[in-house]
Parts: sequence; C-alpha cells; structure tokens
Amino acid sequence: MVVDPEHAPVNGRKRSQRPRRSHREVADELRSRIRSGQLRPGQRMPTQAKLADEFGVERGAVRQALRILQSEKLLSNVSKGSPATVAQNVTRALTGPEAAPQPTTVALAARIAAAFEAPHVEIDALCLTSVSLTLAMGEPLRLIHAGRIKPAKVDVRVLLPSRDIDLAFPAPLDAAAEDPVRRYWLAQRNAQGQVLSHNLLALRSSHGIEVNVSFRALPFTPPVKLYLLNGVEALFAYYTLSRIQGEIDHKPLELYDARGTQSVLFPFAQGTGHRDTTFVEQSHLWFNALWETISSELLLTS
Repeated sequence: MVVDPEHAPVNGRKRSQRPRRSHREVADELRSRIRSGQLRPGQRMPTQAKLADEFGVERGAVRQALRILQSEKLLSNVSKGSPATVAQNVTRALTGPEAAPQPTTVALAARIAAAFEAPHVEIDALCLTSVSLTLAMGEPLRLIHAGRIKPAKVDVRVLLPSRDIDLAFPAPLDAAAEDPVRRYWLAQRNAQGQVLSHNLLALRSSHGIEVNVSFRALPFTPPVKLYLLNGVEALFAYYTLSRIQGEIDHKPLELYDARGTQSVLFPFAQGTGHRDTTFVEQSHLWFNALWETISSELLLTS
C-alpha cells in the first residue's frame, strides 16, 4: 500500500487528516481563540505536540506561530519546553496602541462592537463596496439582539465610488470585459449597502434605537479604506492590487483587483500619543471635507 506522505506517521503518531496549514494560519486561529476568550489570560496553552496534531503541521510551524503571538504580547513563556501561557494583559495587547495590525476580517468586527458600547455610536466609512463593514456589523447586531449592549443612537455615514466614474479597479485585463466587471462591482456595492442599511434601520422597530444611515458617492476610486469610530479611533488600510483569476456570469477572466477583506488595518486612537491623535483628527477633517464638498447623492439602485 502506498502511504500518502501528507498523512504518514510522525514519531509514531498519525498526522491529522486536515489540510496542512501555514504557521501564520495557526497563529491566526490561536489569536482568534484568545480574542474570543476561549483561551483566557493566564491560561496555559496546549502542548506544542497537541497543537501540531490538531493543525496537521510540524512542531516547527507551531513554534513559529507561538513566537508571532509572543511578539504581539499575547503569549509568554514560549520555549521548546513547557507550554506557553496566555498573557495577563491580553486586552491591551489586542486593542491598545501597540496592538499588531490585523486583516480587516479579523480586526474590524471587534472594533465596531467596542464602538457600539457607547450611548451614541458614530461610524464613518470610506471604502469600495462596504463588504467588510457589512460583515463586521454582524457582531454588534448579535450583541444587541442578545441584550448585552443597547446604544441610544447610531449614526453611520458611508462614502462609496459613484456609478458614473471610470473605475480604476476592479479592472479586467481584456477591455472587452469592462462592462461585465463594472456591472458586477455595481451590484456588489448596491447589495452590500442595502443589507447594511436594512440591518441597522431594523433596530428602530426591534429595539427602539434611533438610527440614521447615509450614503454619498465619490467621484474617484478610493485607493485606501478608512473607518472612523466615535470620533476617537481611525482604522486605515491600503487596497493592494493584484492580478487575479475571477469569474463573472460563469465566464473566467483575469483582472486587477484588491481583496479588501484581507487588507491590513492600522489602528490609531486619540489619547495614545500626538501622532495617533493628529491622524484621527486629520482623518475626520478629510472625511468631512469629502462628504460636504465633492461627493454627491448616492442611490443604491441599479
């Protein structure tokens, strides 16, 4: 019998049947468990052997993942010997001024949920389609429906590209596919905006929360995304373009596009230093200037 080396025994143990993960994927999963409270401050981690079994990786990959989390001040006592320990000041390490930047899908929901703990929630966003914002809003909505938080008022403003401009991206390599790509982007922009608006406005009748949601159209394709939370926090990310293989209307095509949900968010907060405070203030000035000057009315229709 030919044994698949991917599932061959290592040191007498049968390796996990799950697909092999990279050390960064292992770090992402463990970070998520720490963030959710599944792994608590002061708790000892599973042994490196158990983690290697669980994730189907070599112990070297586990050690690399643990060192990443140690560098982020989420773990202590990382060594080849005894299991590491979850850091005591994990909240500050995850959300404080020294927190490591994380992909949008990892970082945004937690920051939006924290913003919703305020009596008056104010969220301003500049983005390409609002996919990340709509996904991130699921966490505070869950907490509201569970009765764990209840703001009195929610104001959300979103700046999105106008349907009337020539988009810089997404852009097909074949000019003949420009119209399908544009229609797909527009459908995404409108659908995500409608879902975001519907989910928030529903809080009026379900929980008696005063909610206002507004959209305006930009005359350009934003090369960055920006989220401003309660006037005291700014989350900034680049849209990094790459050449990808996509499919629209069941037809494969190549295009230049950015995976916005994976864009790394850099957090800035007032009160954590002159640089951060100034960045937050200037970001608000920039957003308000766009909102009040060159942006225009946006209707989320085809």
